[in-house]
Amino acid sequence: MSAELHFSSLCPSLSLRPARQADAPCIDRIYRSARPDLQWISGDAELIDMVQRQQLQVLQQGTGQNYPNAMHFIVEKAGGAVGAVMVDFGPNEVRIIFLAMLPEARGQGYGKAVLQGLQQAAKQVGAPLAAVVWHNNGEARRVYQALGFVLEEAGAMVDKLVWHPDGRAIMAGAV
Repeated sequence: MSAELHFSSLCPSLSLRPARQADAPCIDRIYRSARPDLQWISGDAELIDMVQRQQLQVLQQGTGQNYPNAMHFIVEKAGGAVGAVMVDFGPNEVRIIFLAMLPEARGQGYGKAVLQGLQQAAKQVGAPLAAVVWHNNGEARRVYQALGFVLEEAGAMVDKLVWHPDGRAIMAGAV
């Protein structure tokens, strides 16, 4: 996979570039905005901030432990950051670990374009594309399903949705 992906045929001037250390504040903002459940914590602003930082660290550390070859990208539109994606090209599947857009960039089709680009990449390597979607994220679930993702594993709070490049729609483990 190239270091920079362009989705011009899907969404003009949208691209992915490797995340850099300087992107940390932007990634932090994207993550916090993608986790409204972390705002429901009872406590003062300092406690909420600490829990949000810890949850982002857990995501990043867990990704490093479970997906050591995961790639971290910034989604850019016309050179400005609009989102972030973490993806791992594993031996059996391409796994979307995290995908979210900045609040002001949501609803404009950027996430869908990134997913379509990842579908193209998964098809090229002949592997299914998988993602975990929170139950309370109905909009994301609708986008995934519209792109052909199917429920593979149902969970208490999240579901694993999978897109198969050969078009098969199995529901192994679904309840």
